[in-house]
Amino acid sequence: MESKVIIEMIFGIVGGLGIFLYGMMSISEGMQAVAGDKLRKLIHAVTNNRLVACGVGTIVTTIIQSSSITTVIVVGMVNAGIMTLTQAIGVIYGANIGTTVTAWILVIDIGKYGLPMLGVFAMIYLFSKRERVRYTSMAIMGLGMVFFGLELMKNGFAPLKELPGFVAWFTKFSPDTYFGVVKCVLVGTIVTAVVQSSSATIGITMGLAYNGVIDFPTAAALVLGQNIGTTITAFLASLGTATNARRAALAHTLFNIIGVFWITLFFFPYIKAVQAFVAWNGGVDAATAVVNNGVTTFPHTMESIAITHTIFNVLNTLVFLPFVQPLAKLLTRLIPEKAKISRPKLTTLDVRLFEAPVLGIEQSKQEIIRMGQTVSDMMNALKEILVGSGGKEKQEYIFKQERELDVIQKEIVEFVGHMMTGIIPRDVAERARWQIRMADEYESISDYITNILKFNLKLNDEQQQITDEGRTAILDLHDKAAEYINFINEAVTNANTEMLTEAEGRGKFITGLMKKYRAEHIERVESGKASPIKSLIYTDMLNSYRRIKDHGLNIAEVLAGEK
Repeated sequence: MESKVIIEMIFGIVGGLGIFLYGMMSISEGMQAVAGDKLRKLIHAVTNNRLVACGVGTIVTTIIQSSSITTVIVVGMVNAGIMTLTQAIGVIYGANIGTTVTAWILVIDIGKYGLPMLGVFAMIYLFSKRERVRYTSMAIMGLGMVFFGLELMKNGFAPLKELPGFVAWFTKFSPDTYFGVVKCVLVGTIVTAVVQSSSATIGITMGLAYNGVIDFPTAAALVLGQNIGTTITAFLASLGTATNARRAALAHTLFNIIGVFWITLFFFPYIKAVQAFVAWNGGVDAATAVVNNGVTTFPHTMESIAITHTIFNVLNTLVFLPFVQPLAKLLTRLIPEKAKISRPKLTTLDVRLFEAPVLGIEQSKQEIIRMGQTVSDMMNALKEILVGSGGKEKQEYIFKQERELDVIQKEIVEFVGHMMTGIIPRDVAERARWQIRMADEYESISDYITNILKFNLKLNDEQQQITDEGRTAILDLHDKAAEYINFINEAVTNANTEMLTEAEGRGKFITGLMKKYRAEHIERVESGKASPIKSLIYTDMLNSYRRIKDHGLNIAEVLAGEK
């Protein structure tokens, strides 16, 4: 009989945990899709003001319902150079407050409505045509899964109190002494580190406490340990990252370890204060049992766990908040800068930003802008070579940049393409497609710049001289093409979607100019002023400038939504 109960219990707990975790993921993805633009603005609003950064961390974590995801995103942003260490520390403080909202959601006694919520909003998600409605439904559907999963876990834990072996095992972790508190904290830390979700382990803890398998002090000590265990996610995310990113992950770990250490010193008066508050506020003790249809449960313990979790994180943040700068200096000493080595990657794109596609697409946009600036720099270097003031150093620079842009384009396509495989809003997916096209066009521009350089080197190798008229024409066309690329770059940087008409007008002028100079060159060849041998090379140079313009115009069309 006991083995049958254990099997049913395991099925209920494992199934409930799986549904719970998937529900949390659905809430996170749905809320990010609905509030994606606001999320991006919030992150960009982070300043060195510790209160602002803390507030942003709280709000972002409340939206995406995961402090682990928030800290992983922060580590990714620090690694990508978007956020400073000081800003990251403030956001991490706030994330620890924001994560307490999950516990309060679990306190709401609507577990029996979880399955209907899941069913109704799953239908809306599947059949609705409006994107915002679909993603809102996904978030509410996830909430239904959270409630339903918690209900399954609570029912799964119910038989535990009837099994003497389990009860005897749990009594070994009773926090009746300081050493007992430490043991419970370690259990909470290890379980959360394995599951990598403090929300899930808090749900498990609440399920155990709800059924009376563990008492409130034990649950409180487990919750404190879960605050340490959740730091493992950020730690793993920081492996192989830049120095500042590893410092940000360590800040998260130190914040929670030191906080748990000092609160355990006052553990017994702390939980008594929480119990007194619950009794004063609700008129009942946290350990009060409720009997319903012959089943004894302890629902007030769940509220006490949520209060314990919230007060600890708020107090810990208040304690640490004045020490953001000293902590940053300490982290700088603990993790010193290492000698820089050549990076295998040429972009700052970070896979950790897959957790927040709205932020990831912003970072890839910065790489597109960098590609545009690079081709402009290549045009400037080419101009110096054409006028005779740029030597071998400039030639090597152009060839090197062309090779690097090939790699950068590949990295952008891989990064953006990976993001597009997930659940992302339509506008983010559209911008992702634009970026793939733009990266390809900029890489093609670099190829034609390199081709012009090769043509010029070929003329020099064959000791062929371009006529003065021909050189003047080439330089004029070069200047117009360079101005055109700068114009396109400015439009991309400012996301100017209204510039297509002007881009087309400028493009037609460059094409007309190229045809004019080509006709003039043919006339010089026919009159004997120019050598027929170099004629093909010269016209290929002229045509390359037109191709540079064509690819710039393609970027303008993509930006305007024409392609």
